[in-house]
Amino acid sequence: MPSGQPDYSRVVSCRCVKTEHDSERLSRLKKYSNLGSLSRFIFDNLLPESRSSSPQSQERFSQAYQAAMSFAANPQGWLVFSGPSGSGKTHLAAAIVNDRIEKGQPALYITTPDLLDRLRSSFGADSETPYDEFFEQVKNAPLLALDDLGVQSGTPWAKEKLDQLLTFRFNNGLPTIIVTAVPLDSLDDRLRTRLTDARLCRVFVLEEESPTSIYAWSPEFELQKNMTFINYKRRTDLSMEQQDNMDAAYRLAFDFAKNPEGWLVFMGETGCGKTHLASAIVNYRYEMGKPALFVVVPDFLDHLRSAFNPESKISYDQLFESVKTAPLLVLDDFGEQSTNPWVKEKLYQLINYRYNSRLPTVITTRLSLDEIMGEVDSSISSRLVDRKVSVT
Repeated sequence: MPSGQPDYSRVVSCRCVKTEHDSERLSRLKKYSNLGSLSRFIFDNLLPESRSSSPQSQERFSQAYQAAMSFAANPQGWLVFSGPSGSGKTHLAAAIVNDRIEKGQPALYITTPDLLDRLRSSFGADSETPYDEFFEQVKNAPLLALDDLGVQSGTPWAKEKLDQLLTFRFNNGLPTIIVTAVPLDSLDDRLRTRLTDARLCRVFVLEEESPTSIYAWSPEFELQKNMTFINYKRRTDLSMEQQDNMDAAYRLAFDFAKNPEGWLVFMGETGCGKTHLASAIVNYRYEMGKPALFVVVPDFLDHLRSAFNPESKISYDQLFESVKTAPLLVLDDFGEQSTNPWVKEKLYQLINYRYNSRLPTVITTRLSLDEIMGEVDSSISSRLVDRKVSVT
């Protein structure tokens, strides 16, 4: 007071008490959030453009990152993060929850399987939180982050509980974050309708799930990963004519890598370097951040057959479409496959599509030109040797 006398008209907490109260509140908020070990996932340790080498994925993640930052500052509507494992979607969701907690605001994180397990266990007499109380707590959370949607069991009871939860939050416009590794097209119709309603939801597909990688080598191609134009070695045991042919093939491959147009067909005996040149093209494209896909024809056909299995993680259509439409495709060991009608049909569909679409394609084979014309189905071989498209 001006006179210097103490003011007894109001209660003023001392700084130490205020700090203690803030600390207690933060502790309660962290416990309520259910983040556990995910409390380390914050915006500060999240790369705004992700760790992906794909420019497209980097751009997608950057947009999702900005949306997450805005949502954390002012949670409104729903955010849906979709993408394969490792794409950063859980980190984004956890970062939002952590940011809200640091601002002194409540937010709840829970995985879908854990939610359903806790709901089931809450029916028990010894449950700490009765079923109704726990379900109401989740339904009415000021901000809810629901992770791993789509990996839960598909029992009628589980579907009913999820529908009740999401319908309640949808109808009331409660801020919600949905994280899923399942393509939205694969979700239940009613659920998909909720998640794709543009009036309330913003959907970010961080990275397209693909059965094949077009920006990096798959693990089974460790040898090809190291085959570049720089370490390509000329064979000294070849005749002058053969060496000239290999030099010409090298130049063609290098030019093709810089500007893929049309088709390249490398023919030659085992060990002559055709796979090295094809791999070097792929490595060159990867270094430029451009897409390319390398497949060994017999292995690809085996994978295609196995995709018919109901337990296969990749559908037949997904696998075939990803190879058929690859921006640049290398078909290694063409001609080593079996020649039954099914194989001929699949190869024809693949090659005919790429031929008509003028998609850049590299083919390696130990068959000669005459053998290609004689042993391979004419509808396929005619496309391989078409001078308007192929350089053989």
